[in-house]
Amino acid sequence: MDYLIRFIQTHKTFRKPETNALSELAGLEIEWVYYSEYSPFAIIRFPHEPDPEAAAKALIIRSILSYGIYELWGTGIDYPSLHQDVRHRTEPLWEKYRHSSFRFEIDCYQGSHTSAEQRDIIETFAYTGFEGPIRMKNPDNQFVVFEEYDFGASNPKRLYKGRLVAESGRKAIAKYNLKKRSYIATTSMDAELSLVTANLALASAGKLAYDPFMGTGSFPLACAHFGAAVFGSDLDGRSIRGKKGRSVKGNFEQYGTSPLYLGGFISDLTNTPLRADRCLDAILCDPPYGVREGLKVLGSTKPSLQEIVLLENGEPAHLSDTYIPPKRPYSFVRMLNDILDFSANILVDNGRLCMWMPVAGVTFDDEETEDGVLPSEEYAVPQHPALELLSECTQRFSKWSRRLLTYRRRKDEDVDHESLLAYDADRLALETESVSGTAGELNAFRRKFRQYFQGFRDPSLPRQFEKLPHTY
Repeated sequence: MDYLIRFIQTHKTFRKPETNALSELAGLEIEWVYYSEYSPFAIIRFPHEPDPEAAAKALIIRSILSYGIYELWGTGIDYPSLHQDVRHRTEPLWEKYRHSSFRFEIDCYQGSHTSAEQRDIIETFAYTGFEGPIRMKNPDNQFVVFEEYDFGASNPKRLYKGRLVAESGRKAIAKYNLKKRSYIATTSMDAELSLVTANLALASAGKLAYDPFMGTGSFPLACAHFGAAVFGSDLDGRSIRGKKGRSVKGNFEQYGTSPLYLGGFISDLTNTPLRADRCLDAILCDPPYGVREGLKVLGSTKPSLQEIVLLENGEPAHLSDTYIPPKRPYSFVRMLNDILDFSANILVDNGRLCMWMPVAGVTFDDEETEDGVLPSEEYAVPQHPALELLSECTQRFSKWSRRLLTYRRRKDEDVDHESLLAYDADRLALETESVSGTAGELNAFRRKFRQYFQGFRDPSLPRQFEKLPHTY
């Protein structure tokens, strides 16, 4: 039996990777019979599952980018061909559902019907011989006829009929809506993409997930929703502590997942207190883009600030409660490499890294940009010999985009050690080259992003009042 997935028609590059991740999490093997980013409908099958309906439920139950999964009863380019396929596929099943309560719906993508037209369409399926009561609420079986139209077309280009097997977990988006959350910031990731990222990271009960740029905790909250134990860190401790009774901890209390929150601490990846033990199942992060303020890490380029400073009472200054550690500019490319290297050293075998990466001033629809120039090396997907890139999902805006890159930690025996030695040498060279410079010199994305948004700047205002997007 084939199954129809009814996807949402947004975040199109995320849908198939999320479904593949959920199949791996459920221990299922799926075969993609039909899939297109231009269609909200996909057809899959479970070639080796003795109970495909149970497999379909296990696959879709926590999906965010779909509405549900349906047992496919037929498909066609028009209603005569649809009816013919329904008879061919399902006639032996009709007796099974003859006396059950049922409900029929019409789902039109980019099309519509009046109530009378919908009723006429439903009555064309009377040959199935269902005699059970019609219940609009909580029926035993729900049947849906799907119509897919090209934009502006008067006739559908494809038709499907399906029996609902299970709805998705998309209702969680409303629960974690940022408008309902007690503590957020301007850069908090929206609920939908946070939950999708948690699915790609395979967050689930018994697993340990970490966010090194936690902010107000969107990713840890999403992972905890799926049962994972979580913790995080941030260079700015104020974002974790919050104020006036609102904090990251308070967010977990709001959603009833406090037992899964292990806490947060102040740190950056170049000075992490975490031991390099292979203990994490997932790392999720949306690193700072460094647009409004340049990227920084703990440390200083000034020799006087690299030494231990003693207070008048002889106590080291860095042990004081009021101590504010110095920070130095940080290379954007080096940050990405540090995230990958950190992940390679701390993820368990097959553990996942889900990292968001911004791209400004270039498009990826074609091999060349609007200026006819290939995307430069600074926009290449970062690689690590110990990490396998599983998927690359893109959220597009106008002149910039951001990509969600998902990696899997290879087993040590599968790592090419010569490539690893070469990678370590290149990384050491990058560290040497990026120890000095301004924020603009060390962050090509910041330069391109600010150049693009110069069009929003009021030239009569001082530069500090430049109108850059507040969320990044």
